[in-house]
Formats: sequence, structure tokens, C-alpha cells
Amino acid sequence: MMVAMPDSARRSTDDHQDVVDVPVLGPGPDAELTWLLHRAAQRMHAAVGVAAERHGLTLRDHIVLSALDKTDGLTQIELGHALGMDKTTLMAELDRLERAGLVSRHVDPRDRRARIPAITPEGDALRARIADDAATAEASAVRSLSPEQLDLLRGTLYSIIGTADDPGTCI
Repeated sequence: MMVAMPDSARRSTDDHQDVVDVPVLGPGPDAELTWLLHRAAQRMHAAVGVAAERHGLTLRDHIVLSALDKTDGLTQIELGHALGMDKTTLMAELDRLERAGLVSRHVDPRDRRARIPAITPEGDALRARIADDAATAEASAVRSLSPEQLDLLRGTLYSIIGTADDPGTCI
């Protein structure tokens, strides 16, 4: 299959700058939705991961801190469900973030056996700096979309995610 490529992806064949289409090495617009979503997620993970790494964190660290910023008061188990992250992975992640002073945990007043993680002021300041860089990376990745298309994309992705009980994650 040949797909019209952006100028940056075209190749000249000689000094006269003849432009030819090159075979697509990834999914085209008619590819399976799963493949398209996977490649889009990889692109966003790479861009935002670089932003997090510039501040000494991993992409997963940033996602957990962002989730804590947006979902105040969730227990560790509830946070794991919200992130689609298994319990073992999340506990190890929270332990690391707590040792770094970016997260604290306190007893859930509704159930003394449960813990509620919370972002610390230091964690929130770092999250905000990464979020600024991440927003720039995300804007670059979606720059070809109009604001209306971007709103539609966000709504569509949210609909796909739905309320499904996700057994785990690859983040």
C-alpha cells in the first residue's frame, strides 16, 4: 500500500529533487484500530517519557503523579483501577515515589486497612514542571488537528476506555 507522505517523509531520487512515495513502514489510515491506537500511544509515551526523564522521573512516575493530582482521595486499590495498573506494580511505584518524597500515604478513615496515597507539595511542583513539558510535546504531536478534531479525539478515546475493568497495564 502506498500512502501520500508528508514532505518530510518523502525521498528525493536524484539531485533534481524528484519526489517519490516510499512504502509505509507503519500503519496506514485503513489499518486496524488497535494498531493505530498502539502506535499513537507509543508516540505519546515516547514524547512525554522524554519530558519526564528531563526531570529525573519515568513516564510511569509522571502518570501516577498526574493521577494523584486529578483523583484526590482514592485508595491505593482504587488508584490502581483508575490507572489500569496491577497491585504489585503500583505498590512498588508508590514505594519509590514515597521514598523520593513525592508521595505520602495515610490511613483511609473509611477502612483502617486501606491506604490513601497523596501527592506531596514537592511531588506536585515536579509534576507541574513535567506537565508543562508534556503539554508542549503533546501539542507538537497533535498540531495537525484542529481544536474541534482534538476535542473529538479526546471524547472518542474516553468512550473507548469506558468503564471497562482493565486487568493491567503496559506503562
